[in-house]
Amino acid sequence: MKTTQQSEGIGTKSKVSGDKMKAVVIHNYGDISVLSTEEVPIPKIGQDEILVKVQAAGINPIDWKVREGYKEDFLDNNNPGILGWDVAGTVTEVGDLVTRFRPGDKIYANPTTARNGAYAEYIAIRSYEAALVPKSISMIEAAGVPLAAMTAWMGLFEKANLKADQKVLIHGASGGVGTFAVQLAKIAGAHVIGTCSKANIEMVKSIGADQVIDYRSEDFSTKLKNIDVVLDTIGGDTQVKSLQVLKSGGVLVSTVGVNAAEKSPRSDVKTIAYYSIANGAKLAEIGGLIEKGLIKIIIDRTFSLENVKEAHQLSQTHHAKGKIILTVDQKTKG
Repeated sequence: MKTTQQSEGIGTKSKVSGDKMKAVVIHNYGDISVLSTEEVPIPKIGQDEILVKVQAAGINPIDWKVREGYKEDFLDNNNPGILGWDVAGTVTEVGDLVTRFRPGDKIYANPTTARNGAYAEYIAIRSYEAALVPKSISMIEAAGVPLAAMTAWMGLFEKANLKADQKVLIHGASGGVGTFAVQLAKIAGAHVIGTCSKANIEMVKSIGADQVIDYRSEDFSTKLKNIDVVLDTIGGDTQVKSLQVLKSGGVLVSTVGVNAAEKSPRSDVKTIAYYSIANGAKLAEIGGLIEKGLIKIIIDRTFSLENVKEAHQLSQTHHAKGKIILTVDQKTKG
């Protein structure tokens, strides 16, 4: 059912407005001790937004980076601040301008980090950020898709313009972004090389990598050359060495910024720093690949909302295999 117009004419008002929800919030930046489970108001939605009852939320490095103060204005705009920008849940309300979704729809999304996130029982999302969950996967799996898959897609195809038969090197191939990047690159017909720890080599091969290098015991820069594209999720010395293995005209795309060029300059290659942008239409395309069985979602562990501190600790080790997921207790409100 449509929501009622607010008297100010700015947006719409949720039928559960005034009710409270459980959420993990931060009031200050810092370590995991700033994460606090509290009761806060259920968000109101605007005319182009949907209210979603959260079933699961994905953990990503951006979560704890924001917690530590990476986006200094986050708490200025959202107080208390709620982290979490991978979500799967059920639509409970739609704004007056929304036609793509209706209450009861199962959706997943990578909402903007400029607003409060999904470590909560409800989240307000702009409708263009969401897509219907593929019917072939669970809601826990769905929560592991949006941000990582969109980041991999954007880096490989929109920034690096990866083509069939090109060689692509994917660092952190066993991680959230990496597991999607390996599979998307393979679908596109590229020759896929991944780096990861020895324990994850067989998993990375199983999702499509043609060659996997144990970064702890092997130096990839002495084994590889003439690489067309590098997808870097690590930075530091790994990024510096990655410039050495690129062919002339090659491209390095990085989710962690680009500073290697200062230490190892090469005028004949391109370096691009980027971050994921919410796009429900693109997420729907990725969902189509999932429905066809072309993409497997790798889940490392699930945690309850109350155990979010443990989830952050695991994420900060950078050793998770695939995605880390928070499951959210679903109490009917209102």
